[in-house]
Amino acid sequence: MDYAATTPMDEQVLEAMKPYLSKRYGNASSIHSYGLEARKALEDSRHTVADLIKAKDEEIIFTGSGTESNNLAIKGVAFANRSKGRHIVTSDIEHDAVLEPCKWLREQGFEVTVLPVDRYGLVHVAAVENAIRKDTILVSIMHANNEIGTIEPIAEIGKICHDHGIYLHSDAVQTFGKVPIDAEKMNVDLLSTSAHKLYGPKGVGCLYVRRGVKIEPLIHGGGHEFGLRSSTENVAGIVGFAKAAELRKREMSAELERLTGLRDMLIRDVLKIGDVFLNGHPRQRLPNNANFWFKSIEGESLVLHLDMNGVAASTGSACSSKSLEPSHVLMGIGLKHEQAHGSLRLTLGKHNSIADVDYVVGIVAEAVDKLRAMSPLE
Repeated sequence: MDYAATTPMDEQVLEAMKPYLSKRYGNASSIHSYGLEARKALEDSRHTVADLIKAKDEEIIFTGSGTESNNLAIKGVAFANRSKGRHIVTSDIEHDAVLEPCKWLREQGFEVTVLPVDRYGLVHVAAVENAIRKDTILVSIMHANNEIGTIEPIAEIGKICHDHGIYLHSDAVQTFGKVPIDAEKMNVDLLSTSAHKLYGPKGVGCLYVRRGVKIEPLIHGGGHEFGLRSSTENVAGIVGFAKAAELRKREMSAELERLTGLRDMLIRDVLKIGDVFLNGHPRQRLPNNANFWFKSIEGESLVLHLDMNGVAASTGSACSSKSLEPSHVLMGIGLKHEQAHGSLRLTLGKHNSIADVDYVVGIVAEAVDKLRAMSPLE
């Protein structure tokens, strides 16, 4: 139950990739038959990925990860538009792949306004509008939070940005392939994704860049990916990404309904344990995300107890779980240190069942009883 951290590769994805790891190994920039074969696979994949978010093919830039996509969006827009202004707006619950580039840009002379969120993790549209200045060039707000699952009002934020002639970037790594995305209707100019969150391979992602957006590359070289991401394309990985996107589009509607049902069951039954509180918005949240804090419990101990019983979970983001500091997301929604340290994130995926939910709830209840019995906080 840690599908937000990563997902197992779908067998159909692996089968789609295999030929491009062996027989069809051409460089997509070569003009001979091997290269042309790879180029066709690359462009077919671009079309498939674009179709999932109703984008134009040329608006999809393949990258090595969601982190790279975020860096390209934020730094690329910042440096391409610095003559217009040097002010960026973001929120305090963004992934580190957004916050760290913003921190780095501060060191390069840019100004960054970091907006607070409410207790549900929502960024208020009015707060975004109030933060916009004459020298603002970019707003970066995630589509949904990776830890607490709250889905942000991106379309409304995007409208405000466009009314002021400002670009909107959204980290959609957790929503791409899980919920419907229409880049045009969402009013986004840049949108980041990653393949390994939707049963595709690690090491490949993409950045949607709306036609006309002024952006500079981070990686210079042979001018691949419309000049925005030089480097010989990872054709096998991109083919796998596209296959995963194709499968997600086909299965999304049914899986969205199924996962939402499992999520609601999980939340309902865990809350029955007592002295347990839900983090994130009760309704406006990812269909597969449940995040709690437990009174008088240390989250890491709970995760280890679950692991010993065959359940994978997390206490905060998997990307930074080695840190002893409490989650900046949980602190951002107003939790105290001990509450943030007592958190548990359970995220569902396509291999989970009702039986899994029942089993996990039982293990969590058992663990809570044991841990509270020995807790100095009780």
